[in-house]
Amino acid sequence: MEFIDWRKGAQKPQEDSKKQADINARKKARVHYVEEQIQSAMDRGLFDNLPGYGKPLNLDDNPYAGDKTMGYHLLKNNGYAPAEVELIKDIRNERQQAEAKIARLVHRSKMLRTRRVSPFPSERRAFNISVEKAAKEYERALRDINKKILTLNIQTPAVLHQTPLHVEQLVAQFREACPLFTDTSSRSWYY
Repeated sequence: MEFIDWRKGAQKPQEDSKKQADINARKKARVHYVEEQIQSAMDRGLFDNLPGYGKPLNLDDNPYAGDKTMGYHLLKNNGYAPAEVELIKDIRNERQQAEAKIARLVHRSKMLRTRRVSPFPSERRAFNISVEKAAKEYERALRDINKKILTLNIQTPAVLHQTPLHVEQLVAQFREACPLFTDTSSRSWYY
C-alpha cells in the first residue's frame, strides 16, 4: 500500500488532469480518424451497394409496448394501427375536410367580392344560404371532432392528448372571413 502525503495532494490533481487531457486528446484523435475513414469510404462509394440500402429500417422492436406487443405486431402485419392511432388519424382527416370546405367558401366569397361586375341578387342569396348552411355544418363537424378528442384523451396517455377545439371561436372566425351580402333584393329596371 502506498502512502500518500495529504499535504502534497494539490500536486496529484495536476498530474491527473494532465493524464485526463491526454486521454481526451487521444479519444478525439481516434474519433476524428474513424470519421475520416467513414467519409473516405462514402466518397469511394463503398456503402452504395449494401443490402437494405435505401430501404426503411426494421424497427419492429417496441420496448414501450409492454403487454400489447403481440397485439401491435398483429395489427401492423395486417395493415392496421392501434385504436388510438386510428382515432388520431380520423380526427386529423375530419378536421382537414371541414377546413377544406370552409376554405372553398372563403375563396368563393373573395372571388364574388373582387370581380368587376357585382354579384347578381340571385348569386348573393345563394351565397348567403350556402354560408349559413356551411356554418351549421362546420359547427356540427367541430363538435363531433371535439367528442372524438375527448374520447382520445380518456383512452390514451398524456403524451397523445389533444386540446379540444374552440368551436364558437372557429365559427366566428369563419363568419368574419366570409361575411354575408347585405343587399339581396332584386331590382327592377325600367326603360
